[in-house]
Amino acid sequence: MLWDEVTLFLDYLSVERGLAENSIIAYSSDLKKYCAFLGKQKIASFNQVTRDIISKFLFSEKDAGNEASSIARALVSVKILHRFLAREKRISKDVTSVLMLPKLWKRLPNFLTHKEMEAILKAPNVRTDSGARGRAMLELLYGCGVRVSELVNLKKQDVNLEAGFLKCTGKGNKERIVPLGRMAKEAVQSYLNRIGNNSKAGNSRDCSVYIFASRKKGERITRQLVWTLVKKYAKEARITKRITPHSFRHSYATHLLEGGADLRVVQELLGHADIATTQIYTHVSKDRLKSVYNQFHPRA
Repeated sequence: MLWDEVTLFLDYLSVERGLAENSIIAYSSDLKKYCAFLGKQKIASFNQVTRDIISKFLFSEKDAGNEASSIARALVSVKILHRFLAREKRISKDVTSVLMLPKLWKRLPNFLTHKEMEAILKAPNVRTDSGARGRAMLELLYGCGVRVSELVNLKKQDVNLEAGFLKCTGKGNKERIVPLGRMAKEAVQSYLNRIGNNSKAGNSRDCSVYIFASRKKGERITRQLVWTLVKKYAKEARITKRITPHSFRHSYATHLLEGGADLRVVQELLGHADIATTQIYTHVSKDRLKSVYNQFHPRA
């Protein structure tokens, strides 16, 4: 019964709102946990849900060791679900309407220093097919600031190596054009040349429409594989801080702003709909300046 209502909500997000597949997956994941919790509380209808029940759900997420940002996202999912059900007259009232979102969004993004970035970009062994692929992936993540979902969906026709631009499709299926730097261009060209020259019978990777494809089936690689490779190269570069593919995007934006780029330009490059999302990187720069001051100024 509960999941039937959630299914209607997810269909609404997909069909009427046109949300991207990754957003639907995120909502689905949050609401599966929510429904499982309600089931344990012997609640069979969303009409039975109270604010106290929702609070208990959020505390259970905290007790499970989830990060504050994940809990906040779960609350957003729950609030939007209840708002939808109330508007569709499937529940009598929206008990989440008075629930305030916690102010959790000011946690600074995790990014790499210039030295760390140089180390991890040099980690792949470009004399091998896998290393050439790894270097091309890392150069695109950092050199273009693309999301990992955008990276794995990149098609060969989306990349114009001669002009130095690539086209990627971000959240909400919005397309944007991003400049392709010299190092990224060289890494991608080297990788494509390599898989073309080393093609063998049964190897369909070089014939795939995707830039990064599996060797045998020619299908796009997974986000999980990219995450695994990032961990591998970070270890080889002796980077001890926890990084993910998204850390490259954070580093891209941070280094651009530190270099004097205009905030509006960075917003456009990242594909942010709201400049407030981009402004978090200005806090990173200010914090770094403060750290340098405290470290080196005699009267700090």
